Amino acid sequence: MPAYRAVPRDAFVPERLWPGTAGGNRQGGVIDRNTDPARWWETVYSDVPLTTQWDDGTHTGTAKGQSPTSSNSMPKMVFSMLDALSVERGNRVLEIGTGTGWNAALLAYRLGSDHVVTVEVDSAIAEEARRRFAAIGLTPVTVIGEGAQGHVEAAPYDRVIATCGISTVPYAWVEQAAEGAVIVAPWGPPYGGQAVVRLKVGEGGVAIGSFLMPSAFMRLRHQHDTFPPTNVFPGAANWPSTASRRTTTLSPDAMGDWHHMFTLGVRVPDMFCRVEWGEDGAYRLWLFDMGCTSWATADYEPGRTEFEVAEYGPRYLWSEAEAVMSWWRDQGEPRFERYGLTVTPSGQRVWLDSPDNPMPVRVPCD
Repeated sequence: MPAYRAVPRDAFVPERLWPGTAGGNRQGGVIDRNTDPARWWETVYSDVPLTTQWDDGTHTGTAKGQSPTSSNSMPKMVFSMLDALSVERGNRVLEIGTGTGWNAALLAYRLGSDHVVTVEVDSAIAEEARRRFAAIGLTPVTVIGEGAQGHVEAAPYDRVIATCGISTVPYAWVEQAAEGAVIVAPWGPPYGGQAVVRLKVGEGGVAIGSFLMPSAFMRLRHQHDTFPPTNVFPGAANWPSTASRRTTTLSPDAMGDWHHMFTLGVRVPDMFCRVEWGEDGAYRLWLFDMGCTSWATADYEPGRTEFEVAEYGPRYLWSEAEAVMSWWRDQGEPRFERYGLTVTPSGQRVWLDSPDNPMPVRVPCD
C-alpha cells in the first residue's frame, strides 16, 4: 500500500531492538544494527513486535530489562487496527502512545500532519519520534503528556486510537470525540486476555462497540497493574498450609488461553494470578484476590487430565474459576467477536452478543 512504502518501518526502529513473537509477550535477545545489520533488517521486516525500551527508560545495556515499556508493534496488528479505525479524508485523529512514531506517521501521511495529534508520556521517546518524523518530512502534533487525559486543545476528534493497553477507557477520550467518532483500543481486564475494541460514540456521550481480535499491548502507564505480593496472603508462605485439597479436571493450561483469561478477568475483576515454574513443562498456577484474603493453586503437569488444587481463605477461588468456565461453556464458548463494551459517563461494562446483555460480574465485597 502507498503508506507502507512511503513510511517504511525501518525509519521508525532504533539501532538496538529486542524482537518478540506474534501473539506473544516474550522477547528474544538484543539485535544491534551496528554489529549484525543483516539480522536487524530481516527482523525489522518480519511480522513481529519489537521492544525498544525497558523499565520506563531506566534500563541500559544489551540484556533484557524487567518490563518492556515501549515498542514498535507488529505490522499485521498495526494495519489491522488502522483498518478498524477506517479513517477518511478530513478526519482529525488523536493517537495515544506515540512510541517509535510509526503509527502516527502512517496516519499523518494519509491524512496530513495537521490532522494528527499523538500523545506520549515519555519525553525522550517523544523527542526521538519527532526526529524520525522530520527525517521523512512529516510533522504530526506531538504532545508530551498523560495519554489518559487526551489532548483537549485540539478536540473534537473524528477518530481516536490507542497503541497501548487499557483496562478502563479514559472518559476524556469519549468527551474529546465528536458524535459519530470511532475509538479503537486494546482493552483487557487486569487478570489478562486483551483484545482490540472498536467503539462508536453516540448521543449523550455513550460509546458502544464490539471486540475484534486478540492483542498484546503494553499498558498505558497511568493504568499499570499493581498487585499485592504473595507474602501478604495468609498461609501462602507455608503452602499448602491448612488449605482445602482436592482435584479438578479444569486444566490450568486452559486458563492461559487469551479468551479464557479475558472472560475470567471480566467476571471476577478482583482476581489475579501468578505462575511458579517447575521442570519439564510443569508449573503451579496461583490465583489471588485483591483483598488479600484468599488464594488457590492448581498444579499442571503435561499429559495429566486431573490436577491437584489447594484453596485457602473465605473464598474458594478455583471454584470461582470453575464456575466462570462453566458459564462460558453454557454460552456456547464465545470468542472475542461475541463480546462488546459500553462506555458511559458513569462507567463501563462488558456485554455478550448485545449491549442489553451485560456480563455478570462478581462484586469483590460479596
